[in-house]
Amino acid sequence: MKNKLFILLAGFGLFCQAARAQTYSIVIKSGHVIDPKNNIDGVMDVAIKDGKIAQVAKNIDSKQAVQVVNAKGLYVTPGLIDIHTHNFFGTQPDHQYENGNLALPPDGFTFRNGVTTVVDAGSSGWRTFPTFKAQTIDQSQTRVLAFINIVGEGMRAGYEQNANDMDAKMSAMVARQYKNNVVGFKVAHYEGHEWTPVDRAVEAGKLAGNLPVMIDFGGSNPPLPIEELFMQHLRSGDIFTHCFGQVNGREPIVDIQTKKVKPYVWEARKKGIYFDVGYGGISFAYAQAIPATKEGFYPNSISTDIHTGSMNNAMKDMLTTMSKFLALGMDLKSVIQASTANPAKEIKHEELGNLSVGADADVAVLNVRDGKFGLFDYTGYKLEAKHKLECELTIRAGRIVYDLNGIADPVYAPQKAVNDH
Repeated sequence: MKNKLFILLAGFGLFCQAARAQTYSIVIKSGHVIDPKNNIDGVMDVAIKDGKIAQVAKNIDSKQAVQVVNAKGLYVTPGLIDIHTHNFFGTQPDHQYENGNLALPPDGFTFRNGVTTVVDAGSSGWRTFPTFKAQTIDQSQTRVLAFINIVGEGMRAGYEQNANDMDAKMSAMVARQYKNNVVGFKVAHYEGHEWTPVDRAVEAGKLAGNLPVMIDFGGSNPPLPIEELFMQHLRSGDIFTHCFGQVNGREPIVDIQTKKVKPYVWEARKKGIYFDVGYGGISFAYAQAIPATKEGFYPNSISTDIHTGSMNNAMKDMLTTMSKFLALGMDLKSVIQASTANPAKEIKHEELGNLSVGADADVAVLNVRDGKFGLFDYTGYKLEAKHKLECELTIRAGRIVYDLNGIADPVYAPQKAVNDH
């Protein structure tokens, strides 16, 4: 027994010694790499070292890696970026998305979908952001960034209607203080018939160094006109989320009678306003998405608006949402671009969402399953799809954090070898 143990330990020691001599921590072999920012769309290998992308090339020697991922027949993409999430989870029953039970801890719902970066969409405000940072951002393996709510309290029932708590100067101050975490400002759920929240959020964006504003627009009756929103209040680089929503209190982008995208929506896109999916519970309807995409009006960015309600209803998750746009006619490269490089650009973090040499090694390995899939919206309208995306493996900061079917060899890297790299 002692001899067997000695042989085992000696073998492990030799393995670790060999690992230390190897060039890469991970090599992903024979996958179809789609990296829209770098215009890569073909079978390539990807090498990772010291948590960074080290090489993307036709044939990288797998013997030089501690772990080898067999990605043959799969797609290798930058880690996905979901720029509309709600992750300020907590235990307060009356707080909803702000330290409440409607939000989700990110790590449990990101990596299994190939998502490596999320942007919390206004769950916290300038007053509550430090708590969100301490209990969620600093504790998560997922990279968590944030739009902070123009309302100081954040996304808590009733408080979002308090115009006296919409402080542009305080919001900008917090954004500057936490510049590595805050990417912009959020307006959400306001039911008044005035422009105060939008204008104060835009002012905060200007004060904070031209950060973007994400607008969850609507709730007033009659709805405030989106033409005025786009042309008189928002700037180039601001983000209109829930762009395919059709609910009371929000003006839709597609004319319900003519089934055409309204002319000023096209003008808003030319102006530089970004259109984000922000799927949510009732914020995506095929009645809007089908006619819009038939005209070639596709979203700039695909996002989930994931929370405890949407994840168990029509939305499900990031890959299901992306699959719906495949079914609506977007090609796979465009879907990946709208889930990686485009959102990175929208939040002004273009170092993310790509596989450039030297970039953080955030990688998703995806499979496109063939079959029969029913992709429905909250109204019950269903598309029969032949393809659906699923995640095989996710790498965050150079480490495998999710492996569905054990396609890494060895499945777990020796800890000493990982530390040495």
